[in-house]
Amino acid sequence: MLYLLSIDINLWNPQDLTLASALLVAFLLGMMHGVTPDEHTWPITFSYSIGTFNARGGAKTGLIFSLGFTIQRAFMSELAYLALASVFMSSIVFGVTYIFVGLAMLLAGIFISREGRYLHWHLIERGLENLTKMHKGDKKTQEIELMHKDTDVSFKPVPTRLAFIHGLIAGFGFGAYALIIYTVIAPIMPNAYIGWIPGALFGLGTMVAQIALGAVFASTLLKVKRLTREGIALVGRTITTTVLKYGGLVFIIAGIAIVVYPQLLSYSIVTPIYIHNLHSLGVGFFIVIITVVVFGVYGYKRGLNIAISKGYVYKN
Repeated sequence: MLYLLSIDINLWNPQDLTLASALLVAFLLGMMHGVTPDEHTWPITFSYSIGTFNARGGAKTGLIFSLGFTIQRAFMSELAYLALASVFMSSIVFGVTYIFVGLAMLLAGIFISREGRYLHWHLIERGLENLTKMHKGDKKTQEIELMHKDTDVSFKPVPTRLAFIHGLIAGFGFGAYALIIYTVIAPIMPNAYIGWIPGALFGLGTMVAQIALGAVFASTLLKVKRLTREGIALVGRTITTTVLKYGGLVFIIAGIAIVVYPQLLSYSIVTPIYIHNLHSLGVGFFIVIITVVVFGVYGYKRGLNIAISKGYVYKN
């Protein structure tokens, strides 16, 4: 139970909600969704933010990803009010969403790893640049290109604008938090004109948490005191491409497995922690662990070894 503004808020199983409490619950659920390990948020925010090398870039990653996610969740919330969301709430759609998320991650990782080149969606990028003011003349936010004399690989912050596309795709996924929004909160909105608001508030709550997590993820590399700026850039980009490529494959395999064998979604490890995403540990939780932890650590060690071999370390 959470008591706020004299309103009894139950984030585990909200019932008997007024309009005001329903909207508050939607926002708080979004924050919980962003903080807890979730396969629709953590792998994307981590993979992109870690390659920006600083807290500001990581926070921007969380913002850009969550912007796409929020737009999609608002759309789904409106469908839920119109009793149409059930079309997307099936094991087949769940698995297909994993497949598309995985493909997007895999392709992004491949393009980023190829000498820093990546696909351009000019219209979307122009809008995002205006929104985030990425090219306002602040040198700290400009891409810093670092070139080693013995290689043709450009070390620069990864293009986080691609995270917007991931956000749009990931928004089609659903879990315990999304089910509450679609089946409990959106249907009690008074009319179709505001049926989208619970989903939007859920996305904004997720955005707050993801901005904070993105900043934390991105600043972790700065703790490695032995690396030069070039070394930090190389390790960050290596982690990003490793998590995107191999994590993308994990998502694709998991998605195919769910489409072929939907019963996988019913298997979980139940814990005594009554917080969604931590109480029932299913496929999504283990995707987060494999993608973020296993491949994140592997990418870090691989990048660190390369940085040391190239001399991107401070001499004692």
